[in-house]
Amino acid sequence: MIAWLQKLFGSSIGKKLLMALTGLLLFGFLIVHLAENLLIYADRDGATFDGYVHGLTSMAWVPLAELALAALFLVHIVQAVRVHLANRAARRTPYAQSPGHGGRTLASTSMIVTGSVVLLFLVLHLLQFRFAPEETRHASMTRLVRGEFEKPLTLAVYLLGLIALAIHLSHGLQSALQSLGLAHPRYTPLVHRLSVILAVLIALGFATFPVYFFASGGSR
Repeated sequence: MIAWLQKLFGSSIGKKLLMALTGLLLFGFLIVHLAENLLIYADRDGATFDGYVHGLTSMAWVPLAELALAALFLVHIVQAVRVHLANRAARRTPYAQSPGHGGRTLASTSMIVTGSVVLLFLVLHLLQFRFAPEETRHASMTRLVRGEFEKPLTLAVYLLGLIALAIHLSHGLQSALQSLGLAHPRYTPLVHRLSVILAVLIALGFATFPVYFFASGGSR
């Protein structure tokens, strides 16, 4: 069984399949994470959000879930790099067509770039919130979020990161479905449009937090 899995995920198709599966799981995490963060709007003082965060961090299974999530990110990144390098190695001659032909788009040709920006964005996000001083996080996560997002530089960095996320997801979703064999010529245009719409909605949802707190901080 192990040998079969190694053979499968060592092949070109297997690499893309594993990248697609991990990508879709990470997209599911983004949806859940966004839904959790929306609790910050439940009341003006953020009591609901703070209560949820404190309750969540006190659960014994959370560290294991974080390790599993980190492993998911690592596998996705490694597979993305492997697929990218394999594609480059297979490209013996320059493309005769311009990037705008053959299904190539800005999103599809910049996946490594946008993925790298998203990774840096994630590291910054973890340093600001997950690995902030424990006493600060326990005092009030809402206060920590508000304080960080009132900074102009943080607002600019987050918006840049979310633009990269939207571009990355817009192609990643449709590519993942295609790798899983769920694409069909008849429905491909619809899948493409839905992928773009979902990517934009996710990015806009997360963008509301820095924009809201920056605007509200400036009006105080």
